[in-house]
Parts: sequence; C-alpha cells; structure tokens
Amino acid sequence: MVLKPAPADTGVIFSLSTKSGRQVVVPEPGKVVGTGLATTLGTAGAKVSTVEHLLAALVGLEIDNVLVEVDGEEIPILDGSASVYVYLINSAGIRVLDRPREVAKIKRTLVFEQDGKRVVAKPFNGLKIDYQINFPHPQIGTQNFSFESTPLTFSHRIARARTFGFMKDVEWLQKNGLALGGSLENAVVFDDYGVVNPEGLRFTDEMVRHKILDFMGDIAVGSHRIWGHFEVSCSGHDFNNRFMRYLFDNQSEFLDFVALEDTVSHAKCPDPVLVPVGVPAWA
Repeated sequence: MVLKPAPADTGVIFSLSTKSGRQVVVPEPGKVVGTGLATTLGTAGAKVSTVEHLLAALVGLEIDNVLVEVDGEEIPILDGSASVYVYLINSAGIRVLDRPREVAKIKRTLVFEQDGKRVVAKPFNGLKIDYQINFPHPQIGTQNFSFESTPLTFSHRIARARTFGFMKDVEWLQKNGLALGGSLENAVVFDDYGVVNPEGLRFTDEMVRHKILDFMGDIAVGSHRIWGHFEVSCSGHDFNNRFMRYLFDNQSEFLDFVALEDTVSHAKCPDPVLVPVGVPAWA
C-alpha cells in the first residue's frame, strides 16, 4: 500500500490493482460491500477490506485529500490499531492546501437505533464521540469513553487501541478457514478469564477506545468529513454503515455542507509512504 498526495477537493480515493488494471473506489456508504470482521469497500470487479483503521487515521489527523494505492484485497492490519499509520504519516509530513476545508455538519438531532444498538448524532462544531460498550466478560463489562477529536488527542488516546476478540471465536473462525492471519501480534485476545496477550492491555479501557477508532473509520465513507457529536452504544461495522446510509439518504434533513473559512484542507506530502508489514507495533 502506498499513500500519495492529492490536490484540494479530491477527497480520499482508493486505487485498486485488478487483472484489468487499476480501478478507483471512492469511500461512500453505498460502496461498503462487507461488514463481517471488518469494513470492505468495493465496486464491480474490485474490493478492499479492513479499511477502517486507515480511514480513522486520516480522519484523526485531519487529512482531507489522499490517493491510496493498494495491491491486493486488504489494507495491512499491522498491530491491529492505527498507531503505525499515524507514525508513518506524521513522519512523511502533511501539506496544508490553500483551500477552505469543507465539512458535512449535523444540523439537527438524529436518533438511529435497533436491537439494542444506538447512534445519536447532534450538532457540534468538530467531532466528538461518547461511546459505550457492554460485553459479558469479567475484564470488559460496561465501558464508557468520551473523546473530542484533534490530531493530538486522536494520536494519544485512540490510535493505539487495538482490535479485540475472544479465543473461542478465533478458534472457530480458523477451523472454518477464516481469520487465518489473526494472532496476538495484531489483536487483543481474551479467554474466559482475561487477556491472553503476554504484554497485557495498552489502556484498561482499550476495548471501548478501539470501538471509537472503528466508528471514526466507518463514518469516513461520506462525501465530506463529518462534524457532529455522536453518542454511540453497542454498535459495530454493520450498524455503523446502516447509520451512514440513512444519514446520507436523508442528507437534506440532517446535514449542512459548509466551507470553513477559518480552516484549510490538508493533503499528504509529495513523498509517497510505503507501508511495510514489518513496522514495529510500538510505533
């Protein structure tokens, strides 16, 4: 995978390698074709999975314009968080463009809920997320986290939180030929009693922080960066995408598209960044 700079008003574009050449996929709610273990974007003849951690890093670092060239059908999982992407992007640098940033602002409260899952979107000048999870596990239980996004707060409080799962689920998946690349190097794994990873957790509430990371990536599939205050409970990739489809299907009712005259858009710097699989997890 290579990240390349893009001019103002380009947005985020995925360029996927296919047998017939490169094919472009623009992140949109309707282009999400899979939400099983990760979020998958696709169009006729091309797809790319596990896009949510990279998209969350771009949102968190406030990068508006970038070309993502991908060879293969999956974004590297790396250590299961967004920390490596944050490290590499910051190392390459970010260019400030001479163009006001355009955002989609929530203009009225939207309550979207079903089967115990809930997303409430409210007007807010920025991106704020209050998230609650509830897992029947002795080391997880109910966790809450409130987060207002800036590049600094994202890098320190959210980006390092890893994806997590349960040993019984991993064993079943791998017996059925799925999640074969999953390991303790790219996920937090729980058995019936606690964390299996010898290094333990990066945060005591790492799980709810990672859910915020996933949510940030999953709401990055709109035509514009979204500003709003989101109260989220027990959601996941599928419900996040259903929320986004509803929001953009009813955008005239819930969204204002505005240019922020006191801000500027950002793009990746000229030197492309090659993301190697072997980047250390602590980056």
